[in-house]
Order: sequence, then structure tokens, then C-alpha cells
Amino acid sequence: MRTASITRKTSETDISVAMNLDGTGVYTVATGIGFLDHMLEQLSRHSLIDLDVKVAGDLHIDQHHTTEDSGIAIGEAVAKALADKRGITRYGHAYAPMDETLTRVALDISGRPYLVWKVALSGPRLGEWDTELIEHWFHSFAQAAGITLHVENLYGANNHHIVESCFKGLARALRIATEIDPRKADAIPSTKGSLGGG
Repeated sequence: MRTASITRKTSETDISVAMNLDGTGVYTVATGIGFLDHMLEQLSRHSLIDLDVKVAGDLHIDQHHTTEDSGIAIGEAVAKALADKRGITRYGHAYAPMDETLTRVALDISGRPYLVWKVALSGPRLGEWDTELIEHWFHSFAQAAGITLHVENLYGANNHHIVESCFKGLARALRIATEIDPRKADAIPSTKGSLGGG
């Protein structure tokens, strides 16, 4: 079983993450930000990654540290659970429709973190979550996980649908990319013999 546990404690946040990449999409999420909880639940359910996330953050200041550090901790858990990435499919992509909205997500578990974010949101908040922080969560996650991640909302009008389709697209693409390829289960999917760096 490809599992990982991460604890991250600073003066701004106290976070614990437990993850099973080979799970069934069971989750327990409590970040203190309702809409972020909802999105992480979608991430778990649609990737089939079991996820337990607990965050105590300085929400009396704002949501920035909780958003950023949760993305970092979950990304670190993905990287740790993948270990040397032996046997993984490596690449994944998904189209995530939600009513009037369609989002495309493509990723490469490359060890070279990068985010391309082509998503426009028209409102300042979803629930109590500041929408300017949503891109920041994806950036923090991609950096910590070592993933090249492209997220593009092709069209949509409802901000809730747009953001949810981004997380569902990430979930489905991550599920594909982290799966073990039965034809190459003992091999690292790179001609270099390792994934990461240059």
C-alpha cells in the first residue's frame, strides 16, 4: 500500500495529513474553511485516494496560511506516498464537466513542479473562501508534489461549478497518473532512470 503521513507545524498552522493512494476515496477533512473542505472531499472521492486532513490555522488573521499550508502538506503526502514513482502511469488528464462548465486538467508527475492556471473567477468569495487563494492552493500543491499541472477552464459561468470542476479534474487526472501500469510495474517511467530535476 502506498501511504504517507505528514505533520506540519508552524506559528501559523498545525496540520496533519494521512493518505492512501490505493484507497477507495474515504475522507475526513477539517480545515476550518467550509468550501476548501468541500473541494478536498471531492479530490478524495474522485481520485479514490483516502485522505485524512486536519488543519488548525490562524483564520483570525485570514485564510492565506491555511490554504497554502494545506496544499503543501497534501502535495508532500502525494510525493512521499509515490516514493521513487516506480511503475506509475506518470501522465494523466481529464475533462470535468459540471452543468454549464467544462474544465480540462493535464498533469505529469515529473518531479519538476510547475502550474499553468487559466481560470477566471468573477466573485471575491465562495462561501467564506477568498477566490484569489484557489490558484494559490493549486500552486502550493503542485510545488510540493513535484507535479507539472495545467488547469484550464474552457467555459463556465457559475464560480462554484468552475472551481469544483477544477478539483474534480485534478482528482481524475491524479487517479490516472498515480495508477500502476501493469506492463511496467517495476520500472521508473523515464528514460533517465529517475524522475525529478532538470
